[in-house]
Amino acid sequence: MPANDALQDRVAAVLATIHHPRHGQDVVTAGAVQDLAVDGAGAVSFTFRLTREDPGTLVRDARRAVQQVEGVTAVKIAVVDPGARPAAPAGGVGPGAVPPPPTPDELPQLGRVLAISSGKGGVGKSTVSTNLAVALARLGHRVGLMDADIYGPNVPRMMGVGEKPEVRGGKIQPLEAHGVRLMSLGFIVERDTPAIWRGPIIMKIIQQFLRDVQWGELNYFLVDLPPGTGDAQLSLTQSVRLHGALIVTTPQEMAVGDALRGAKMFERVGVPVIGIVENMSY
Repeated sequence: MPANDALQDRVAAVLATIHHPRHGQDVVTAGAVQDLAVDGAGAVSFTFRLTREDPGTLVRDARRAVQQVEGVTAVKIAVVDPGARPAAPAGGVGPGAVPPPPTPDELPQLGRVLAISSGKGGVGKSTVSTNLAVALARLGHRVGLMDADIYGPNVPRMMGVGEKPEVRGGKIQPLEAHGVRLMSLGFIVERDTPAIWRGPIIMKIIQQFLRDVQWGELNYFLVDLPPGTGDAQLSLTQSVRLHGALIVTTPQEMAVGDALRGAKMFERVGVPVIGIVENMSY
């Protein structure tokens, strides 16, 4: 769809009224807003560069300001942290550093493996995972969605399936909904049963879901991770080569800060962060 230059100029002018406290300039002049684009339907998209030292409310303020511009129909903001990757101290592993993980396996039959993660719970991570999976399937791709949120598997409820998977020839057969192949602990344990798992069990479940499920040949394999930077995240990065991680957050300052920490974890273990998706304000 062709760009809307007149509307883009008005959006840029509104963003230029938002003060960036760390730089003492507006967010446009400070370089916080980049890749601004407006299509012919009035959908606005841009990248917002936000560091740990910046208030997360800046992104919320930018969204609200743009939404009030006449002619704007949608606002999509990709939040990225421009900070450099912290280096580990010489001579060993120090505070804040992650030890080198085992070399992850290439599983080419899974296609591009993408992790969907979040710094904290309740920000819409499973919603993003399921919607992205269904959207890719509707575009004609072969898609698998693995629900690795061991503590709160929500994919079965969101995708409207709940029967137990079959086992054939020693392989677990994934269920399917909306054209997406699915596997979740929620298919195996009773719904609403509290999950109390220790690290080794989490690693074993993730390994089983990766290797003992008959996923078939896929184009995209999405992994819905639990919130935080714990055993599930590290187990996954050590088990399979991840082609990227998508971090989901809400605009609140605490949520954005947690999201940036989650992004740092993936960067430290060599997983490229595709972006930080800001869900709608509550």
